[in-house]
Amino acid sequence: MNNFNNITLPEGFDPEERSRRAEENFRKGYNCCQAVLLAFADILEANSLASKELLVALGSGFGGGMGRLREVCGSFSAAVAMAGFILPACNPGNLEERKDNYALVQEFALSFKQMNGGSIVCRELLGLAKQTNPANQASAGNGAQNAKTAATGTLDSEAAVPCTLDSGAAAQVPATVPESPMPSARTEEYYRKRPCGRIIASSALIIARKLKQLSEP
Repeated sequence: MNNFNNITLPEGFDPEERSRRAEENFRKGYNCCQAVLLAFADILEANSLASKELLVALGSGFGGGMGRLREVCGSFSAAVAMAGFILPACNPGNLEERKDNYALVQEFALSFKQMNGGSIVCRELLGLAKQTNPANQASAGNGAQNAKTAATGTLDSEAAVPCTLDSGAAAQVPATVPESPMPSARTEEYYRKRPCGRIIASSALIIARKLKQLSEP
């Protein structure tokens, strides 16, 4: 990992404290991604890497698993963003830099899954069922036929789906029904029922431990 940014940490840097700081940020109303990024804002500012304002703006759309789409957890997206500050891949011709960055993201993902039930997906972490758009259920139902085709090497002409799309064709894939973009009200009941605070704390802890490890001689 030769491209480590040599980030200077403040004296007495404590990963557990950074974990608590991230959870506190969440309780102040920041989304899950912003809460984690802001737990490291002072460090990134001191190292001339990013301002608090930039981090807040950067994390804006990642709450609720990317705009309440319930896809990748926002707090894990923050860890991915932090991997870019820690081990940047800025030169498109340097594959070693990209490899190191991707390796760090994979390391973060493994640690996150170990701490949070094996997933980085918001809906799975929250125990939400994936909903399918009724208009596309027939398309989704073709899965069994597609599996049969793959197994037998034969193609049912009536079930065939074109491999190419023209400008007037719609993709034959199931679509999820997004939630309302309106965030939930932050009440004590909200914080009590959701595991988000704990998950956010775990993301910040993973990042902080790596920063401390890399900063040690």
